[in-house]
Amino acid sequence: MIDAELQAAAKRVLALCRVRGWKIATAESCTGGLVAATLTDIAGSSDVVDCGFVTYSNAAKEAMLGVPAETLVRYGAVSAETAEAMAAGALKHSPADLSVAITGIAGPGGGSKQKPVGLVHFAAASRDGQLIERSRRFGKIGRRRVRERSVAEALALLELLATATAAEPD
Repeated sequence: MIDAELQAAAKRVLALCRVRGWKIATAESCTGGLVAATLTDIAGSSDVVDCGFVTYSNAAKEAMLGVPAETLVRYGAVSAETAEAMAAGALKHSPADLSVAITGIAGPGGGSKQKPVGLVHFAAASRDGQLIERSRRFGKIGRRRVRERSVAEALALLELLATATAAEPD
């Protein structure tokens, strides 16, 4: 069940995109499709949500989104560079106008000193070339909460990108 705050954020994103006739694609790793699930929990979302890529493994990131192997080797799956490549790949492999990508370490294990549990990288991209990249260090707040906060952040980035893009003249 999607909580009221996430549902409200999803409704805002859908409304912004609906007015412009835009489609959304998601590229998710540590959230496992929760952003797409949150958006599609809203009735009528099919006019905005085009597709979602769940690319948990490096091989899936390469095959489905075209993330370069060199990016994964050099920076790792959990990196700003990989998030940006995922967002770009979601646009390249779909007709969507906006994309959002998430890659991180939800925990409880898997972290390191350089990349601790709770580190999540985000990227949102538009077909016209705009890109927003962020990283968050949620800390060891539990797997479920890291994933929920990641969904909230992804929706906020989509809303920001849709609002900024909507303000641009056609």
